[in-house]
Formats: sequence, C-alpha cells, structure tokens
Amino acid sequence: MKFIYLASPVTLPGSPIRRTDAFEHDHMMQALQASAPKGVSWQDVSWDDAEFDWAGAHAAIIGTTWDYWDRKTEFLEQLSNISRKTKLYNSIETVKWNIHKSYLKTLQARGASIIPTVWLDKATPDRLEEAFNTLNCQEIVAKRQVGAGADGQYRLQRGQTLPPLPHPMMVQPFLPAIIEEGEFSFIFIDGVFSHALIKQAAIGDYRIQSTYGGYNTAITPSGDDLRQAEAILKLLEATPLYARVDMIRGTDGALVLMELELIEPFLYPEEGPDIANRLTQALIRRLQA
Repeated sequence: MKFIYLASPVTLPGSPIRRTDAFEHDHMMQALQASAPKGVSWQDVSWDDAEFDWAGAHAAIIGTTWDYWDRKTEFLEQLSNISRKTKLYNSIETVKWNIHKSYLKTLQARGASIIPTVWLDKATPDRLEEAFNTLNCQEIVAKRQVGAGADGQYRLQRGQTLPPLPHPMMVQPFLPAIIEEGEFSFIFIDGVFSHALIKQAAIGDYRIQSTYGGYNTAITPSGDDLRQAEAILKLLEATPLYARVDMIRGTDGALVLMELELIEPFLYPEEGPDIANRLTQALIRRLQA
C-alpha cells in the first residue's frame, strides 16, 4: 500500500522557504516510515503538486500543510481534487467544517465548554473596544478565524495601539493559565486515546508553538481531564481518523476547549512513540473495511 503524507512548500525538506518549525514534519515522516509494516510505504508530497499522480496512492493523510490559511480557496479545491482520486483523511467534508473556527459555535451548541468569544468580520478599533467591554476584561487575544500556529495572532491590552488586523478575527479574554500551566493536547486515532502532552511557552511569551520557543512535556492525564477531552469527540457526527483536542484550564478548574484540530495537527511522535503505528494500522483497517 502506498500512503501519502500531504506537506507544503514551507515544510518539505530542501525548500528555500522552509519554516523554522518544519523539523516537526521530519519527526513525523521518520516515525511513519520507521513503523511502516511490510508492504506499506509513506511518501511526503506537497498538497499543491500539480504533477503528482494521486490516483496511484491508496490514501492521503493531511499532514504539514502549514500554508493553507493564506491559500484557503486553492487548498479546498485541491483537496477536493485529491479526494476524487484517492481516499483522503480526514475527509474533505470534515476539512470544510473545521477550517473556519466558527465550528466552535457548533460544538458549544452541542454542549462543549469554550472560551468566551467575540467574532469580528472586521477588527476595527471601535469593534475591539466593544469586545473588551463584552468580555469584561483588560487583556485579549485576537486570532484569525481561518488560521493556525499563532500566525496573525496578537495579545492586546485595552488602550494599546493596534497592529494591522486585515483578517476576520475571533477575540477571547487572555487566560493566565496558558502561562501558569500551559495548553493540554490530547491525541486520538479513530476515536481512541493515544497520548497527551502539555505545551508551555518560553519565558516572556504566551505562545506555545516551537516557532516561539514553546516546549512540550508528555503527561499522563487525570481521569477527569481525559474524560473532558473524550467528550469533545463524542459531539462529532462521525469519528475522524485522527484528532487533536487542545484545551486549557478554566477558572473553575475544569478544562475548556481551545481548538479541535482535525485538518493538519502535529501529532507529537516524540511524546507518543506509538502514534505512527497507530495511525498506519487505523488507516489500513479503514481501507480494508
């Protein structure tokens, strides 16, 4: 079986525009190739490769496509094209739902606890001032409604001079727990828990991504914390092949959902050494079902 791990021009080895965190791509590819059983191969291919024979693969996994938020229309069109020629995971329907962070509204309506959020199609100074008032806070985090990796994200205090915010934004109160404890990630394959970690920011920052100096620690989550993560997946209409549930501790001690990553989450093979084997075996089972 031939499996494709979809990458991007900013993550493929040798690219002149490679991201500083593209070593994560290398870690995942090394894990997938090392754990591949006899008769199974993994190849990394840029999602926008116009010459690649997608029909020659048994399936494609969306991996380090870490430029899609600036190329949304092209990305969705290409994934639709790929899905017509081979099996795509997660599905194009899942991607279209998960690509815009308004999916959080849907999950909240189904019972998920999320961070209070104000949605701004245009993040003008007046609208941001209203958001401070609505959220009753002095410090906010403004994130792109279509985005990832803290790209175009800002931590802002009331009265601060605003940076350019050209994209539709979601605005949330800044939660000190992101610095005091960190962000939890729970990783699932075919709905089954694989491993968890806590992601923490470098001193003086709040962003937990490796690009900004963030670091990760594998953890064994408490039963209550794991159940809260599992409850998020139960709100979905169909079980995704892979999912990463990112959560933060609320003021009441319970976890609240930050993101449900179903498109191209990094699955942290160093913190969960069996993740590549779990993913490959789950993919084989789906194809043979």
